[in-house]
Order: sequence, then structure tokens, then C-alpha cells
Amino acid sequence: MTDRARAEVVVDLDAIATNTAVLRERVGRPLMAVVKADGYGHGMVPAARAALAGGADALGVAVLEEALALRAAGITAPVLAWLHTPGTDHAAALTADVEVSVNAEWALAEVVAAARATGRTARVHLFADTGLSREGATEADWPGLAAAAARAQADGDVAVVGLWSHMAYADAPTHPTIGAQVRVFEEAVAIARAAGLIDARLHLANSAATIALPSTWYDMVRPGVAVYGLDPLGGDPAGHGLRPAMTVRAAAALTKRVPAGVGVSYGHTYFPERETTLLLVPVGYADGVPRAAGNRAPVLAAGAHRTIAGRVCMDQFVLDVGDAEVRAGDEVVLWGPGDRGEPTAQDWADAVDTIHYELVTRIGGRFARRYVGSAGAV
Repeated sequence: MTDRARAEVVVDLDAIATNTAVLRERVGRPLMAVVKADGYGHGMVPAARAALAGGADALGVAVLEEALALRAAGITAPVLAWLHTPGTDHAAALTADVEVSVNAEWALAEVVAAARATGRTARVHLFADTGLSREGATEADWPGLAAAAARAQADGDVAVVGLWSHMAYADAPTHPTIGAQVRVFEEAVAIARAAGLIDARLHLANSAATIALPSTWYDMVRPGVAVYGLDPLGGDPAGHGLRPAMTVRAAAALTKRVPAGVGVSYGHTYFPERETTLLLVPVGYADGVPRAAGNRAPVLAAGAHRTIAGRVCMDQFVLDVGDAEVRAGDEVVLWGPGDRGEPTAQDWADAVDTIHYELVTRIGGRFARRYVGSAGAV
């Protein structure tokens, strides 16, 4: 490594901006860049600024605290927060000009109360459950929610600015649930329009749908992981004009020569077949490196891919680098864009039987985070 960092996550803000611009050009309509979960592990505020520099029209977060943090950082773009529990401080949301999602009549009542308390009109998106069976009003509850929202809008307490839902199988573009969800969504929209909610914009498409399902683009798209350069379909993001923004790397803490047959790491699940050099990497599951990566995940070290040798520990793991010339302080790369021969987050996901979403959002702990690129710079 070229600096003194023990371990760092390097985030390319220009990649985030370019990915956003590519997606925005692809769809030719407004784009909400999702920056929840600390910007998918990339840093929420810098990622948000980079996405806006790339042409994002709005930002999406899960919880209100994330939206308020964006406002505290001076970001004034439209922000939607959608995951609320009873007693959420909607007054704070309205005061900060944050748009909120509603998926039940009791939640709408809380928003209306906050609007009356603050004297502000709440900008609301109504969420329909079209088949994910997660958040959202069911088909049975939707007509009542739409009617209540129309009354609240007529009273001046809310402005229903969005009708939306989320897809279960957009990463499998030919799956039959896609057509079924689109039909349910359009039925929900028709009910809302009939209730008088005629100005609300429609949005359904997540990252996978933004890339693969133009029929779901409606008035706005809502990509998340694709903004960070990861292919939601599990392939090569370069095929969609995207570049991964995150590189995860560390400096070797120790090297040692060991004989054949020595047990490596907890439980001795790895034994070198011949005399070899072991290299110690000072990050572990406390830093978000999956414990399941032991004996499975690839790391770039000494010019080649090396599979983690033995179990990942809380603070460290080991690589068998054979007879390569290595020394303490040498760089090892867990994952990155892949253009320097390093593994990618998708490679890791394949190795440990998970998704790259989980890997990039969980990495952190004692990793330092460093930004490169000028996009979104203050």
C-alpha cells in the first residue's frame, strides 16, 4: 500500500456520479438515487453528493434519521424516507422538508397530526403491496388508504406526490411475478386516481428493473446498488456501463515461512501441502469480513488470487502465498472494480453464497474510509 493505513475502504466518487449519469440517460426520466444504509456502505453523504452531481433528481433512504442527516449536511434535494414505526417524529420530517411514505391508515393519521401541529403540508408517497408481502398496503386495505389520503389532501394536510411499490423478482427479468406485480400496481394506481389522487408520480423500478425492465420505469426509477456500480443481475457491471465504486484493501501485518502440514488458524481447517509462506491480513469478521469466507473467498496478494487459508478470525485472516516474495506492509485487495486483476464483490458473493449488497453494506468496523474523485466535493 502507498500510505500508512492498516486497512481501508476506498470509494471512488466519480464512479458513483458516472454510474448515476449512465442510469439517468438510460431511462430518460427522473431518477431517485437510494443512499440508505450509509450509502450501501460507501458513506451516505459523500455518495449522495456524488449521485446528485451525476444527475440524480432525488434521494431515497429507509429511515427518517438518514433523511435528517442528509439535511444536516446541507443537502437540499428532494428526499424520501419510507420505513416508519408508530411514534415516528413526522414533525421533524416535515420541518426538514422530507417526503414520507405511508402504507397504512394509522400511519397516515400520524402524518396528518404532524402536519396540523407544524402547519406544514406533508408530501406523501402511498406504498402498495403488489406481491412482495413486506411493507405496503394490501389489495384489501389499499382502497381505504387511498380514500383517506384523498380526504387529507382535500383538507390541505397532505399532498400525495407519489404512488409506489417494490418488486420481488426484478433480478430475474422473465419471472412471472413481474407481470403479476405490474398488473396489481396498475390496479392500485387506478383506484388512487379514481379517489382523486391524480397528480402523484408513479415509481416501481429498483436497480434491476432500471436495467432490465423498461415497462416498470413509469414516471421515475429508484436504483440503489447500481448507483454504486454493482450489477443487480449478478453479472459484469461493465456490460451496463457501470463501474464498482468500492475497493477494500489492507496492509499485510506479518509474513512467515512454515513447514508442510502445519495447521492454520482456528480449528486447523487448512494445512499447506508443502513448505510455504503465510501472510497475515489484519481484518476479520469484526470489520465485516464474513466468517464464511474461510477457505473460500479470493484475495489479490503478491500478484495473484489467493484463497483465504483457514477460518476468518475476529481481527485477521491468513493467506497461503506459496513461494512468492512478500513482506509486511504489502498491499492485499479483498475486492474492487476488477480492472487491476483483483476479485470483485460479485466474486466474493459467489464464493460465500450471498449477494454483493450484503458484502458492501457490512464492510466497515475498523476499516478507514477514504474518498477519491471530485464528484460531489463540497
